[in-house]
Amino acid sequence: MIREMRAAIFDLDGVIVDTAKYHYLAWKRLANEYGFDFTESDNERLKGVSRIRSLEILLEIGGLTFDNIKKTKMADKKNDWYVDSISQMDASEILPGVVEYLKNIRAKGIKTAIGSASKNAPLILERLGIISLFDVIVDGNKVSKAKPDPEVFLRAANELAIHPYNCVVFEDAEAGIQAAISAGMGVVGIGKPSILKEADMVMGGFYQLEMILGTYLKT
Repeated sequence: MIREMRAAIFDLDGVIVDTAKYHYLAWKRLANEYGFDFTESDNERLKGVSRIRSLEILLEIGGLTFDNIKKTKMADKKNDWYVDSISQMDASEILPGVVEYLKNIRAKGIKTAIGSASKNAPLILERLGIISLFDVIVDGNKVSKAKPDPEVFLRAANELAIHPYNCVVFEDAEAGIQAAISAGMGVVGIGKPSILKEADMVMGGFYQLEMILGTYLKT
């Protein structure tokens, strides 16, 4: 259940900006290099999980097995391709309603944080020109446990000095929803209700949120 919101913690990919397409193209390129295909349906399995776990899923699909040294090199190659793509991003790729919503809640005294598995979160936020709209950034460089473990959200709450009870997480992936629930936080799903059914509420995007969450805002 969502309570009074004193802090809002946002996943990055699929919530603030759609970087999923760049991840997908990089993973597909890697799969093709090893002689198998990687579909958009396959890519759904990678949402909200770490880079290495994503690679393991990819290799399961391709029926391949490699040692950890090889897997690290493969993951790094994929990430290099991905970074090349996101380095070209700009503010036009921010999802509708995000900037307005962030400015609105910050004006009401609500703290904001990023809680993402991405190790490229600072780069992406800089490219989008919105890094100043977040008080705290907790990404894959700061945590060791991937969602659905709640570590990323609990660390964000700790750095914001806000009790988890008064934090609301915004997520687009099942693993992220589970992490927020485990952290004892309210959670808003951004996406399809059929997929994010365990969230407290599900919205198609931030353009729908102000009216619904208005009663939870700290005044």
